[in-house]
Amino acid sequence: MALYALSHTALFSHTMAQIRKISKNCHFLAFSYLSFSCYFYYMFTGLIEKVSTVKEFKLTSDGARISFVADFDNVKIGDSIAINGVCLTMTSINGNLFSADVMKETLAVSNLKNLKPQDEINLERAMKLSSRLDGHIVSGHIDTTASVKNIIQDGFSKRISFNCDTNLIIKKGSVAINGVSLTVSSVEDGFFEVSLIPETIRNTNLKNLKIGDIVNIEYDLFAKYIQKFTQNKKESKLTFEFLKENGF
Repeated sequence: MALYALSHTALFSHTMAQIRKISKNCHFLAFSYLSFSCYFYYMFTGLIEKVSTVKEFKLTSDGARISFVADFDNVKIGDSIAINGVCLTMTSINGNLFSADVMKETLAVSNLKNLKPQDEINLERAMKLSSRLDGHIVSGHIDTTASVKNIIQDGFSKRISFNCDTNLIIKKGSVAINGVSLTVSSVEDGFFEVSLIPETIRNTNLKNLKIGDIVNIEYDLFAKYIQKFTQNKKESKLTFEFLKENGF
């Protein structure tokens, strides 16, 4: 594990050094350096560690506080945790009772405002740099919510479609639903579909979904960046020859 962590860190450091070297000539890579530096050191994978239940949810005019029970080890106040895909900060720990504050902006763009005691929630702690990335890069920053359109049992899998803006969703691409990393199986105008294997059904709160339920959606990070940069009308200096000259 130590050797793996060292090689992983060395590869990351080399890539970042190359990006720093050429970023002065390419706005895309300059921004990528800042973005990837952030996400590689502070990110989630979309693989749910535990499903817990809400112990208490206090909603006030200032925001909200959510409390839940979990048997996490080596967790301290200030650590990041994704609850239904929303990145929050641990603000209180009392044995196996954890609490996190939710600001008004987060309540406005996510389904956390609908929580009530005994509701099941997906939990994932921020990954370590030495960990394997088995899902996809998830930031914990919710883009929108979606409603369940249809649920179909298909052999041992379950196909679920969601009403949602699909501008940033592609077939076979990644999407995080309530913090769960999933592959898009089909896309239509105004809705998309994913297929859940039994493992995902058993170990996430997606098993409880009913038609009309609201879920959190985080679009693929790369899709968002690509959309941002393709909207830039300036001529890009990034070419295959340029990358080759700089060690890529």
